Amino acid sequence: MSPPAPASRKIFRDPTRLARNLRALLRSHELALVPASALIGIVAAACVTLMTKTAMFMHVLIYDLPFDLHLSAADHVAPLAAFSALMLGGLGLGVMEAFRIRKGIPGPVDPVEANALRGGQMSLRDSIVVSFQTLVSNSCGASVGLEAGYAQIGSSLGSFFGQNLRLRRGDLRLLVGAGAAAAIGSAFGAPLTGAFYAFEVVLGTYSIAAAGPVFAASIIGVLVTKFVSGAPYQIVTPPVQPLTFLQYPVLFVLAGCSVALGVSVMRLAGASERALQTTSAPIWSRPLLGGAAVAALATVTPQVLGAGHGALGLNISGNFPLTVLAAFLALKAVASLISLATGFRGGLFFASLLMGATMGKIYGALLIAGLPAFAPDPTICILAGMATLGVVIVGGPLTMSFLVLENTSDYSVTAGVIAASIVASLLVRSTFGYSFSTWRLHLRGENVRSASDIGWIDDLKVGKLMRHNPPTAPAWLPIDEFCDRHPLGSSQFVVLLDENGRYAGMVNLAESHLHARGAEVLMSSLARQKDVWLVPQMNAKTAMALFDQTEADQLVVLDPETKAPIGVLNEAYLARRYAEQADAAFRSAFGM
Repeated sequence: MSPPAPASRKIFRDPTRLARNLRALLRSHELALVPASALIGIVAAACVTLMTKTAMFMHVLIYDLPFDLHLSAADHVAPLAAFSALMLGGLGLGVMEAFRIRKGIPGPVDPVEANALRGGQMSLRDSIVVSFQTLVSNSCGASVGLEAGYAQIGSSLGSFFGQNLRLRRGDLRLLVGAGAAAAIGSAFGAPLTGAFYAFEVVLGTYSIAAAGPVFAASIIGVLVTKFVSGAPYQIVTPPVQPLTFLQYPVLFVLAGCSVALGVSVMRLAGASERALQTTSAPIWSRPLLGGAAVAALATVTPQVLGAGHGALGLNISGNFPLTVLAAFLALKAVASLISLATGFRGGLFFASLLMGATMGKIYGALLIAGLPAFAPDPTICILAGMATLGVVIVGGPLTMSFLVLENTSDYSVTAGVIAASIVASLLVRSTFGYSFSTWRLHLRGENVRSASDIGWIDDLKVGKLMRHNPPTAPAWLPIDEFCDRHPLGSSQFVVLLDENGRYAGMVNLAESHLHARGAEVLMSSLARQKDVWLVPQMNAKTAMALFDQTEADQLVVLDPETKAPIGVLNEAYLARRYAEQADAAFRSAFGM
């Protein structure tokens, strides 16, 4: 007779038991989230490497480039290659989108939306599709970067792991942020950049509890990518001269220019999408037409193609005339807007760095020509322009500041860039209020300003909070009969109904009994809140605003179709539940 298997071996043989024990460990020990996040970081970094190598191979194959040359740094591209690749890639993406719409498949959820509205819940399958579409878009040469695909797949890996273990809402959101940190950190070879991208853009807050898992994922992601192939988007800049105190205001003016450019780009992105939706062009044909337009721009300059890593290196080190740099900037902005508006997948992360660096170089050259006494090193203007425009479009002043620090290792420059980035952040928040990701959610009707968790507000529905089956009475009932049917103490309010059983107002029972008996008074004359009511799908925040507006103690909840009363909601109970959920969300966000 064989000896019994050890308990540890039994656990590994039973996946259900293993998942249960792992879930208990992660829920009870905060430290256990660190190795879990590191594991997610390893897989996310592998995905980043695979996507990058595939895109570079496709650029070489399609555009006949040398293996060490980025697409946007080419002297020229063959028009036939550009038109055929971009139009065929666009056609494939258009057919996929038309199929999704015809089948009624919901649109994909990005990391910001997932953490702001859905408690970190993302679909791994949808994210793989999005990452594949991003890879197709970049591979064929559309003017978008792979960073959106990187963040999407990294975040969804964290969400997939957390959902399968049924982790708490706060832990699930944290793993989504850790996956995004690993993806962005490994892409740029910058662990601080990846970590603060997670804090500022994906999680919407920084907490001590989140620091361990997020930094672990970002650091391990960077190490894995450097070991395998090297960071794909690492930025190389020449040494710079120290920044003096008197040159700080010059960078603040540059921050203002970045806000003007960034807000214009985001507004034009929304306007372009709305304008395209009003046309009669079929869904499947829009990326095809967009591909043709981007290919036409590529025949002018290949700098508009792809994310723009090669173009960034050229613009930093090259000596282009200002008119040429301005043309590069305008063409890149137009190509990116066309690509996104017509349906190519990707983001503006690296495009914002390229456009910001180009604008900064133009700004620095103008300062040298006009105000040489106040002009900083031109490379400082390039770095500040890159960071401040990134703050406006991507969000996250510390994310962009650490990107500069980790690529220059110059603390004097970083101090000026941080100051300029904070100025840009303050200006864009006070004048516009959105980053590119939250702006696109706003255009869809979502009231989202950051990735801070507000999904619990939508989960706190009136239908879950109301008291069912309120007391009712006909609105045409005489007051004597009403008082006989509803004696004092039986309830606080009574809902009145018209002849068709629809809502006709509410009456306070105590006030009704104060009216003179025997008077020919119908209850309809005592009704309150005739035109104000709630519906079951209304969230708690909207309901509280309605209570404040009407100064009512209770409001009736109606069926939205029949207008028949189905419940009542008390303001004091709503406020208490709202405060409890807000406190729980605060504690979860800060690891308390």
